[in-house]
Amino acid sequence: MKGLELSRRYFEAYGPSLFAGLPADVRAQAAVGLVGPGSECLGFDDELSRDHDFGPGFCIWLPAAVFDVWGPELQRRYDALPRTFLGFTRPQAAPLSGKRVGVFETSSFLRAFTGLDRPPATSREWLAIPEQFLAVVSGGEVFVDEGGDISAARHVYEGFYPEPVVRQKVAANLATMAQAGQYNLPRCLSRGDAVAAGAARAEFACALMAVLHLLSRVYMPFYKWSFRSLVERTAAGRAYAARIEALVAAPVRTVRAGEVECLCAGVLGAVRTLGWTGCASDFLLDAALDIHGRIEDEYLRACPLGAGAYA
Repeated sequence: MKGLELSRRYFEAYGPSLFAGLPADVRAQAAVGLVGPGSECLGFDDELSRDHDFGPGFCIWLPAAVFDVWGPELQRRYDALPRTFLGFTRPQAAPLSGKRVGVFETSSFLRAFTGLDRPPATSREWLAIPEQFLAVVSGGEVFVDEGGDISAARHVYEGFYPEPVVRQKVAANLATMAQAGQYNLPRCLSRGDAVAAGAARAEFACALMAVLHLLSRVYMPFYKWSFRSLVERTAAGRAYAARIEALVAAPVRTVRAGEVECLCAGVLGAVRTLGWTGCASDFLLDAALDIHGRIEDEYLRACPLGAGAYA
């Protein structure tokens, strides 16, 4: 059973008892679901995922005024729920995992991932949020939300970046692809430095996957799920998946410049088709500078070229 389905069924079984006897407006302003950094919130959980932070549980989100009064009582009731359900047992949270289920104040929950207690309103705010955290706050599922607060925020995040921000992030990642893949990788190989070449290849692959996610209007998640996300969640990425896998899986000393250039040409063709650059050069740094220079947003145009690259 997938983690999201387990969470939903656990809530259906025990959720009503949490609110029994509480004022009606507490339930009316609460939202329940499962949103967070776990693989289950992306639908990527498997047998291996069950060795940590996996088990029956869900999140309860409350507005600040309700949380201050009723949050502790709801958390006490939540902690008293059975830890074992349908053969799965909820473990104690690992030290590095933090609190992933239970009762949260809505604004604080969002702020923990985005630095904001509301959706971003400017290009500066959008650009400042690490992309993998946007994948978190827009992932998972809200089962019920009578108050509507967290669903309203998620609706904004699910709408993806404003287009000027997308262009800036594409430019930044194209610049990384140029530096790591077209320039540094062949130089490292020429020097016989396989370790540096491997690092350059990894940087190139990450930036390439980031561009393909952006062109598909999908947030790229935490790095260990980036390739699976590319294959399963993006339209642009599936056409590149086999070539990316072959490039990364090969012994680095066998990588040829033509393999890198073929991937670069495909991405460059995509951004040219969008009309974001008319640059005739095959070197992606030139295209990145052209895209950046055409952005009309004053804040973004004043940013360094690399601002917004996946990191």
